[in-house]
Amino acid sequence: MPSLCRDCLHQFDAGARCPNCGQPRVLSHPELFDLTIAHMDCDAFYASVEKRDNPALRDKPVIIGGGKRGVVSTACYIARIRGVRSAMPMFQAMKLCPDAVVIKGRMQVYAQVSRQVRALMDELTPVIEPLSLDEAFLDMTGTAKLHGAPPAVMLARLTKRMKDEIGITGSIGLSHNKFLAKVASDLDKPRGFSVIGKAETEAFLRDKPVRIIWGIGPAAQASLERAGIRTINDILRWDRRDLAQRFGTMGDRLWHIARGLDGRRISAHAPVKSISKETTFSQDTADRDLLDGHLWRLSEQVADRAKAKGKAGRVVTLKLKRADFSSLTRRHALGDATQIADRIYREVRSLLDHVQDAGPFRLIGVGLSDITSAEDADLTADLLDPDAAKRARAEQATDAIRARFGADAIVKGRALR
Repeated sequence: MPSLCRDCLHQFDAGARCPNCGQPRVLSHPELFDLTIAHMDCDAFYASVEKRDNPALRDKPVIIGGGKRGVVSTACYIARIRGVRSAMPMFQAMKLCPDAVVIKGRMQVYAQVSRQVRALMDELTPVIEPLSLDEAFLDMTGTAKLHGAPPAVMLARLTKRMKDEIGITGSIGLSHNKFLAKVASDLDKPRGFSVIGKAETEAFLRDKPVRIIWGIGPAAQASLERAGIRTINDILRWDRRDLAQRFGTMGDRLWHIARGLDGRRISAHAPVKSISKETTFSQDTADRDLLDGHLWRLSEQVADRAKAKGKAGRVVTLKLKRADFSSLTRRHALGDATQIADRIYREVRSLLDHVQDAGPFRLIGVGLSDITSAEDADLTADLLDPDAAKRARAEQATDAIRARFGADAIVKGRALR
């Protein structure tokens, strides 16, 4: 059976240990060297970067988030063992893991590390579809001749280089379509490499819960359970027409997915629809100075994400959530797209100034939509604000300094509010 040592990348016939280096991290599968569709997912990405930059955190539970009423952005695997999960309310996470080290996210640093990982992936294939800063699909079809090695070997080399050169780890899923590659990458985290071949697809899926299907959230899962569908095998019992009648387009997709069929291509040009960031306060607030400070920080984070993706947006959005959980949203369309934090901030600050509701508010958010390429950004001079171009140049200089000396090298006064 085709086998690969994930430590020295030696290819050999099946065995418990690598005959070349003697290590046990051996990957064996009948279709190992034939499959070409992969999903790479960094392991607890934000927390891993923090542990890399601060070795004192290595053996401690780390949560990226903040505030008693905020939510968990990422938790390291030590915290996950205690039950902490992404999007969990912080108060609940701290009950489960009271000794956790809580760190506010450093999006600019994470974006920089993401670019380093992307550079390594670019060496493998031009067909990469990023899903976020820390995960992406890769189509390795036709690359074996280019690299002189099958995709599985090059993917194992990718995660080895990520560890050695960047200091973070990732998990690989390898299969014959996107759905199964995504499922495979979650099977053996962290530092995993899992394979789902064509021959085993239906047998592998049959007893799996429907929640493994990408896009099936709690609401969809509850709807399926009301129809008696809890596992993939339950879907297989349904006629395709009945599924479509009951669940619409999702029903037809379920029919295909249950059989391991996914015709979606990996697209290197998948559109980014919006970029946003929000924060939940520890206490409801109507303090406009405090809200202003959050607006600046959120605008910086949105701008950082846009810059990391090479994107800009033509529509700026302000989101507020009241104490009773009702939401208030205001949008403004710009004359041209932007990725400049100063400009985003000034627009959302103006939107806030025109909000008649005095609050208090429990959440504030900033967003960019109508996304376009950064090449089309900030081309038009603002005749009503002649200093805008000067501030944009200052921000670009600040970005360069932070990239070299760290995210905290320069901090604006309004960010301290």
